[in-house]
Amino acid sequence: MIHFTKYAIQKFDILNKYKVFFTKEQIEEACRVPDRRSKNGKIFGSEKDGVKVLYKKDGEIIKVITFFPVR
Repeated sequence: MIHFTKYAIQKFDILNKYKVFFTKEQIEEACRVPDRRSKNGKIFGSEKDGVKVLYKKDGEIIKVITFFPVR
């Protein structure tokens, strides 16, 4: 199960102001089957299709903290 934090939900609107558009499905896909993965302490990072997602795992629950575009 993937849960978006309040900030992650707001991030969609923040990026939309700068004409950068992502969907929840793209973010969820980046978490499930990323092209690249990283880990820094308890924070995981996943990259796919020009978006990087930072999240925490709590058992089976993935909590999306933030996401941003990458090249």
